[in-house]
Amino acid sequence: MSRATAFAPASVGNVGIGFDILGFAVDALGDRITVSRTERPGIRITGCSGVVTDLPLEPEKNTAGRALIALGVAANPRFGFEMHIEKGIPLGSGLGGSAASAVGAVVAANALLDEPFDRLTLLKFSMQGEAVASGSVHVDNIAPSLFGGLVLTVGIDNPKVKRIPVPSGVTAVIAHPHMFVPTQQARAILKRDVAMTDFVWQTANLAGFLSGCYTNDLELIREGLNDVVIEPQRRQLIPGFSAVRAAAMASGALGCSISGAGPTMFAWALAADAQAVREKMVAEFARNGVAADHWVVPVESAGARIVE
Repeated sequence: MSRATAFAPASVGNVGIGFDILGFAVDALGDRITVSRTERPGIRITGCSGVVTDLPLEPEKNTAGRALIALGVAANPRFGFEMHIEKGIPLGSGLGGSAASAVGAVVAANALLDEPFDRLTLLKFSMQGEAVASGSVHVDNIAPSLFGGLVLTVGIDNPKVKRIPVPSGVTAVIAHPHMFVPTQQARAILKRDVAMTDFVWQTANLAGFLSGCYTNDLELIREGLNDVVIEPQRRQLIPGFSAVRAAAMASGALGCSISGAGPTMFAWALAADAQAVREKMVAEFARNGVAADHWVVPVESAGARIVE
């Protein structure tokens, strides 16, 4: 192949209680990255289109470019790469836009190699791109965008990736308010110390949530999907957060929290309740003067893939 286009889905990072280690793919939107082989070595970004058009074209300053640099160093191909980025995910949305670009770039380029890398190696390349956007390496958006579904990732230098089963009938409601929250700002406001009581509570919630997913225990998921560490610090960045969350829970949601760094919020709900949860979340955002895009999506979904 001399040219390939990959679609990399958006993602919900953290999933409330899994800060920097848990995420799930949102297949309703994503980035499309087209990579072509060139005779001249090196990497060139030809342009950006879609909902974002002003990304840096210098590869080392671009999340997709930096990830592709890492792949190129490891592969050392006899050719170069030319890349076009079509953004379907707004920046600063909390939906893993930077991660999707990095993932899409390495998946597309990998299809052009004589000896392709496995997905875990592509994850490591993508992590280098994510560092450009957030100032640190984390995988809670990259892993679900690459692998699909609900994913737990443990470790950075040698990450271990585990896809977590989701009970049948559980869907995700996504509400993206029309505002911008830089990831670095959302990380900068976080305290570096956590009270012992909050640590124990959060650990119990994460363990209960994962156990509920494996055993189809919806009540355990409902009890566990409660972030007591990160959400209380970041909710100030989202107008009407408390009202939106309360409305979702009153409409039957299993849980509701911030997607990644925000401002997007997500809820889990049974399919029968999902429409009501979405309507109430969007209505509360509107009551606080903020319009919101919204989707109801399956949690179980495909990850990044070649589409052309």
